[in-house]
Amino acid sequence: MRASQLFLPTLRTDPADADAVSHKLLVRGGFIRQLAAGVWTYLPLGWRVHEKVVQIIREEMNAIGGQEFRAPLLTPAELWKASGRYDIPEVFHLEDRNGREYVLPMTHEETFAFHARELQSYKQLPQIWYHFGVKERDEPRPRAGLIRVREFIMKDAYSFDRDESTLDVSYEKHREAYERIFARAGLETYFVEAEVGIMGGSASDDFLAPAEAGENELVTCENGDYAADAEIARGAPSPPDFPAPLPAPELVATPDAKTIEAVSAQLGIDPRATIKAMPMVTGDRVVLALVRGDDRLNEERLTGALGGTAVRPAEDEEIRATFGADGGSIGPVDVQVEVIADRGITPGPYVVGANRDGWHLRGVEPGRDFEPRYAEIRQVKPGDACPICGGRLSIQPAIEVGHIFKLGTRYPNAIGARFLDEDGTEKPIVMGSYGIGPGRMMAAAIEQHHDDRGITWPRAIAPFDVHVVSLDAGNAEIKAAAEAVEAELSGSYEILLDDRDLRPGEKFADADLIGCPVRITVGRKTLEDGAVDVRPRATGDEVRVALSAVGGTVAEIL
Repeated sequence: MRASQLFLPTLRTDPADADAVSHKLLVRGGFIRQLAAGVWTYLPLGWRVHEKVVQIIREEMNAIGGQEFRAPLLTPAELWKASGRYDIPEVFHLEDRNGREYVLPMTHEETFAFHARELQSYKQLPQIWYHFGVKERDEPRPRAGLIRVREFIMKDAYSFDRDESTLDVSYEKHREAYERIFARAGLETYFVEAEVGIMGGSASDDFLAPAEAGENELVTCENGDYAADAEIARGAPSPPDFPAPLPAPELVATPDAKTIEAVSAQLGIDPRATIKAMPMVTGDRVVLALVRGDDRLNEERLTGALGGTAVRPAEDEEIRATFGADGGSIGPVDVQVEVIADRGITPGPYVVGANRDGWHLRGVEPGRDFEPRYAEIRQVKPGDACPICGGRLSIQPAIEVGHIFKLGTRYPNAIGARFLDEDGTEKPIVMGSYGIGPGRMMAAAIEQHHDDRGITWPRAIAPFDVHVVSLDAGNAEIKAAAEAVEAELSGSYEILLDDRDLRPGEKFADADLIGCPVRITVGRKTLEDGAVDVRPRATGDEVRVALSAVGGTVAEIL
């Protein structure tokens, strides 16, 4: 590829709306351009990278017996109504000119379950089907370039099995394939337990790539024996420093103290010995969620504890109508709503709101003074003890690059995908779902592989292997020397030859920005000594190499 013929609109400054490194460098490097919020066009350089990621995924999916499909984006709404996902806020809805309803799906469980209705016998199972398809998501807050978007391409795969035990086999095949995919692409990832969310099913796991721009939180143990998504991570909090117990709750004035910090400071107690009461609305009722004063509520876990019913924080009017006080003074004693307490609230005397503005109760003991229902509803935090070894937990941002689910029979039952088993009985097919976003993999690779000059692509997904820079494109001899280098390497490597009429500094800046693994510089000095400068992008350790040895040097680097 000649740079003079390539559409390569590189930029010298970061986009004004970009915070993530990958967002900045993908735009500046001429890989992508924004068409609308969360909607991106892949330019030629970006599409080369994307398709290299796709090919790695395709090869590994085929290696475990995957069969590639091409499913449509436009999907009849009745399939999503049957599965119960039609009213999810992120789903795009539309009608044709005759009033028929459709959705533009973010994933294709319903579509593939529909086609699985043609699997009629246990002899046809198991099956693994996959495709690379455009997805749409009515994302309220697109951000960070390719990390959170409204339109994206995803590889989604679906396994179809006889029972849960054979689903386990398919699930493990995908886990191993995903690990190979990420390793080949040069990504550091963690395989972690995750929430099933709107997909449903009995279990799910994430592949998280540590990255500063990530929206997920990766929890890891200092001893390396535990990793989990923060949404589902478990950790033991440090024990509180309790005050002396009291025979009964004691009312204490706390004027103008409406936060845990203010209450604990005013009363001179450990914040861990307070209880944070959080009124939440589920359906048409208010419930009171309790976590320790130093903890945060995990709304996803509270939703699970309430049987999957969505929750929202109660509004000021609802709080006062239910508890007779504002949100900074409410507590669990003598209330007429369901109380759900986190398991981290261990026995001991706590300070809680008195349901009276400007007052709290101290010496309150769970079980004696109120009877909660216990559940795991706190958000794990740094410094918690590992549930396996007791080591300290740490939390870092990460990008979700893959997610796999044990869906069970939810979608086959809804769509009518059943088979005749060996004993002649009709049973629902057992289904798994497995997703990878190539665009997110690109972004994660940049987040993990860059420096202050630009991208340092892993070779497997780099747009080109070698970037040959001709310093004086108008000089016929230098041009010929550069083309000779290109010709020698082109049989083994993908080459970008920068033959543009630009200053050397501009070409070097573009080469660093684009991030091909090797840069070879051909200039006037080459005509004098028959050598070129070879520079690995990752290290920057430039060496002078004779033209006759260029191929061997590149092979050593790559």
